[in-house]
Amino acid sequence: MLTLTRKVGQKIRIGDNIEIVVREIRGRQVRLGISAPQGLPVYREELYQQIAQEGAKGSLAAAPEPQDGEE
Repeated sequence: MLTLTRKVGQKIRIGDNIEIVVREIRGRQVRLGISAPQGLPVYREELYQQIAQEGAKGSLAAAPEPQDGEE
């Protein structure tokens, strides 16, 4: 993991298409702005985990039920 120190207004670039800028720092909270190509999903970690869990449940629910004699 790369750890960086940035001040308000400073940016981080990821590849050619993703830019992260420190917008504001209030106490222990940091507000970030993220510019990424349209169509590239950007999620907070907790939301990403929720989506992943729901996707796993959905794929299990969509799996066909075993037929008699199959397991």
